[in-house]
Amino acid sequence: MGGMSFVRTPDPTPGWLSDEELAVIRQRLPLLYVEAVPVRVDGMGQVTEVGLLLRVNPDGQISRTIVSGRVMYGESLRDALFRHLEKDLGPMAFPQLPASPTPFSVPEYFPPPTLGQYSDGRQHAVALAYVVPVTGTCDPRQDALELTWMTPEEAASPSVSAEMEGGRGALVRAALASVGRLP
Repeated sequence: MGGMSFVRTPDPTPGWLSDEELAVIRQRLPLLYVEAVPVRVDGMGQVTEVGLLLRVNPDGQISRTIVSGRVMYGESLRDALFRHLEKDLGPMAFPQLPASPTPFSVPEYFPPPTLGQYSDGRQHAVALAYVVPVTGTCDPRQDALELTWMTPEEAASPSVSAEMEGGRGALVRAALASVGRLP
């Protein structure tokens, strides 16, 4: 049998973890995420609108958030960003990914009791956050109820920040500041 070789069926989703594996890993390691603040820009490249998702969280509460998701093993940041933008905004959103993979911010999410500005009840996570213009039609998918387009002033307001999960209102303000649109 020394010359025999076995053919394995490739895993259709390499890089994915089972729910059980993910639960164990979340208790032991920080996970890497990409996050995107979808925006509309005018002909001069100035941000005119910010898109925020309305979502029901696992506790049944409605909150606002941004595009967010894990980076899979072996996946480039660009591919992960595109995958999550398409997953959350639909295939016709036509995101314009940044030419550089340098994020505007690197937020760190801690489980309660929160050690920093951002929190995530499930895990310790580190995210690379980007401002991403979208030019197409957004049709929220997955667990998002809707995508609301707001002016930069509305998106940066204390009332909208209070509706955002995990401290992401501060991240939206940082995104607006990074493109010169913080009111």
